[in-house]
Amino acid sequence: MLRQKWSDERDANRMVDTYGNMLFSICLVILCNEKDAEDAVQDTFMTYLTKSPTFNDSEHEKAWLITIATNRCKNMRRYNIIRKHLDINDLQLYSKNNQNHDLLDYLMRLPTKHKVVLLLYYVEGYKVDEIAKILVITTSAVKKRLQRGRELLRERYRKENEYGF
Repeated sequence: MLRQKWSDERDANRMVDTYGNMLFSICLVILCNEKDAEDAVQDTFMTYLTKSPTFNDSEHEKAWLITIATNRCKNMRRYNIIRKHLDINDLQLYSKNNQNHDLLDYLMRLPTKHKVVLLLYYVEGYKVDEIAKILVITTSAVKKRLQRGRELLRERYRKENEYGF
């Protein structure tokens, strides 16, 4: 029993070290609130600890965690558990470089269904079919959301540069 507990704890630490920052970025973009994003990531890891799923490989593990985290974020938004939104200027604290800061800034302003797909595709590097499996939607739905999300980003970027916002 003690050996199993130590093994589980070590595995949980590995999961947090490996996937924590990625999950936090995803949750932050969806929820636009640092504290809620932290709660969603913590809930994701608690779900992992309580369910103790087995995975085929590291990609399966990563996809499972992303699915749990995005579903938790959707539930939090649905039930209005969201507090004050994050100041967009604070995004610099969470991005590794200025290019990511600008992308995260624009992504946070999009509807959830578009920003999740764009984040997984452009920031996390998933392919369309992988995103479809993670989000349990068709590949054509992923492509359409990518297309519409890019259009929304272009539109917002054009407006901000045109009007100097």
